[in-house]
Amino acid sequence: MMIKQTQHEQYQKLTQELRRGILVLAALSQLEEEKYGYALINSLAEKGLDIEQGTLYPLLRRLESQGLLQSEWNVEGSRPRRYYVISPEGTQTLEKLTGEWREITQVMEKLLAGIANKGE
Repeated sequence: MMIKQTQHEQYQKLTQELRRGILVLAALSQLEEEKYGYALINSLAEKGLDIEQGTLYPLLRRLESQGLLQSEWNVEGSRPRRYYVISPEGTQTLEKLTGEWREITQVMEKLLAGIANKGE
């Protein structure tokens, strides 16, 4: 027996899927200069994109294993921190993803042009 999701639960799930798709692009775009995880969370939040630590850290590890990020530990200061920075391969990927993103947003603007914030 399946339990039917409420409309709100369904909306939350769809929103999460939509946001998950942009996190790689968002993270890469903010790592042209070294940042540790918490600083990256703050950088993204300042620009309007909230991300949980439990989502970000696995993403950073995956991007590093794919060669898109480089990291190193800095043990100076109060506690050790792992700093991440985009790699040359990551920069190339960021450029390609940015182009793809711009194409997608242009298409979506055309598709959604007739919808005037009916849900708000």
